[in-house]
Amino acid sequence: MRVYLKALGCKLNQSETEDWARRLVAAGCDIVEDPTQAELCIVNTCTVTHVAARKSRNLARRCSRANPRARVMLTGCYAEISPAEAAGLPGVSWVLGTAEKEHLVERVQVEFGLALAEPSRNRPSVSTLRTRAVVKIQDGCDNACTYCIVRVARGRQRSRPLADVFAEVLARQAEGYQELVLTGVHIGAYGRERGQTLAELVHTILAQTEFPRLRLSSIEPWDLTPDLLKLWDNPRLCRHVHLPLQSGCDATLRRMNRRYASSHFRHLLATTRAAIPDLAVTTDVIVGFPGEDEQEFAASVAFVDEMHLARVHVFPFSVRPGTPAASMSGQVPPQVKDERRQRMRAIGHAGASAFRCQFLGREMDVLWETHEGAQWSGLTDNYIRVEVTSTRDLRNLVLPARLLELQGDGVRAELTAARAG
Repeated sequence: MRVYLKALGCKLNQSETEDWARRLVAAGCDIVEDPTQAELCIVNTCTVTHVAARKSRNLARRCSRANPRARVMLTGCYAEISPAEAAGLPGVSWVLGTAEKEHLVERVQVEFGLALAEPSRNRPSVSTLRTRAVVKIQDGCDNACTYCIVRVARGRQRSRPLADVFAEVLARQAEGYQELVLTGVHIGAYGRERGQTLAELVHTILAQTEFPRLRLSSIEPWDLTPDLLKLWDNPRLCRHVHLPLQSGCDATLRRMNRRYASSHFRHLLATTRAAIPDLAVTTDVIVGFPGEDEQEFAASVAFVDEMHLARVHVFPFSVRPGTPAASMSGQVPPQVKDERRQRMRAIGHAGASAFRCQFLGREMDVLWETHEGAQWSGLTDNYIRVEVTSTRDLRNLVLPARLLELQGDGVRAELTAARAG
């Protein structure tokens, strides 16, 4: 059977979808890259903002229009939060919420009469998988950020047993990936329910595997502990941390129910940068949160500018029914949110350019990922997008390049070893 798989949103959705792909291949399916070729289209949806929810609906409709004969299965956060709406979309045969997605492959096997043999995690990766292996270590969240619908959609914090995580890590290593990314909703909470920590998991992977690179996805500022920070002494741990700030104004942070003030974030960045030379710090910022007036926004802009961040993902506040922020007073008009988004993005772009400029003229290792013709694109361990021209097949190789000049959101470079012809 031919299956089309698509993940929207976060790396956690990506990890889940890649795991389903491997297991479906093990059950005898072919994974296709075009919904017109599929008998089943599976969409792992997102609802973190109203835009993400709209994209999820639109993709389901596109799958049905592209191939009316295909059956569509929706799962993920949008399917959990809005199951009736999801079920009413054209061509949708199944809607699987958070609990049901754990058994998605088994459901497909039963519905389509596929072999029920236990799938193997050691099969070769399918062609649609990416260069970086993304492994889910936990799900859910026990925080109470007032704007967030994901904790409602994903449920309470729960960690995968360390042995299960490690077994999957070894399987991805055997497939030849050069970089491993650990992901989840709240990875800093990993293992708490069984007396373990994220630092212990990271130490185990660094000590007992040979992955050239290990990268952590988003970490809450209060979870970057001294025990975790000291692990960056190992050069295989990528010099990149994504610390969600959300706002640089303390009054806004309190309404968001974030567990820090701007002074704590400032101190954390200074400590972390002192411990990890050439570190890239990226972040998320919400603009137009309820009650954010021009003075609060100005404080947030000034703080983001002060932090000299390598990348800033800017989101206008999105009203999500079921969250405390949805009913707060002082809702900001859409046109004001859009104007603030543009202003904050300009600050973010300036900081990102300044960060990349520090590395011009330097030789840095790059994991090469994708190409269009002879134009190859890859990432340094500190998250700089690098472009080179080469007629060689560079995919999944870590090779050094000299960074020459800024180019769009990345850097143009030249290979300095094993040059292309």
